[in-house]
Amino acid sequence: MTIRIGTRGSKLALAQTATVCKKLSALGISSEQVIMNTQGDTSTGVPLHEIGGQGVFVRALDDAILAGHIDCAVHSMKDIPAFRPSGLVTAAVLKRDSAADYLAYNGSLDAVKVIGTSSTRRRAQLLRHDPDISIKDLRGNVDTRIRKMTAGEFDAILLAEAGLTRLGIRIPGERFPIEKFVPAPNQGTIAVVSRTDPSLMEGLSNLDHSQTRTDVAVERAVMEQLGGGCFTPLGIYCHEGHLIAEVLSLDGTRTERIETDIQTIEQAREQGRRLHTSAKDLIDDAYQKLGIQA
Repeated sequence: MTIRIGTRGSKLALAQTATVCKKLSALGISSEQVIMNTQGDTSTGVPLHEIGGQGVFVRALDDAILAGHIDCAVHSMKDIPAFRPSGLVTAAVLKRDSAADYLAYNGSLDAVKVIGTSSTRRRAQLLRHDPDISIKDLRGNVDTRIRKMTAGEFDAILLAEAGLTRLGIRIPGERFPIEKFVPAPNQGTIAVVSRTDPSLMEGLSNLDHSQTRTDVAVERAVMEQLGGGCFTPLGIYCHEGHLIAEVLSLDGTRTERIETDIQTIEQAREQGRRLHTSAKDLIDDAYQKLGIQA
């Protein structure tokens, strides 16, 4: 049997899918790529929160799996929404790459005044670090973002370091410390989503990395309690049971944060509930200012 793997058509999505195909081939499992467009790829001139959040990159592939057009799909796991359609399962979570953000820039760091990013989290964290910095919205694939910076539209751009590594891109800049710039939940992780077919799931499960699956499950448990998706500036990161999570105001002036060790998913949910209670005004304020109905 040849596994039909759905993917977006961006260079990064194709590189991630190629990694999965290579790993399957090493196990003696044949596969083929099926390239699909999503609303997130076609509506690049609109902020994510205006077209439905990170889920816009996933929805079309979910539908294709459920309709039987493909067997599974490869995603950056941070793009997968908290709540999933019935009939789908995360069949494999690959070993995590760097979860850190990377500030790419031309010239010297001291000359950076205008930074491009479409993430409310990155914007809030940057403003917390330096309230005088100017931040402009930037979407598009990695090549497009770098090209706009090189053309002088931005002094710097903020990207996921893992994406640069997977694309083999080396560019001047610096990695942000995770403790200060807490990444998006599941950042740096590749996931394979499939239909709930036991034989298919069994083959894909050979790609699974147990520690990464445990860590990202903790992050998602906290995320589910917080809600907010990509609308609320929030960072959640777990490494071998050590959890850091924070919710920020859109302007970065206020932060609610927890840092603790987690042993069970229920403990993660409890920490998420506690953080939601303490940060509820920040979450509500973000929805209101972005014009989104909770």
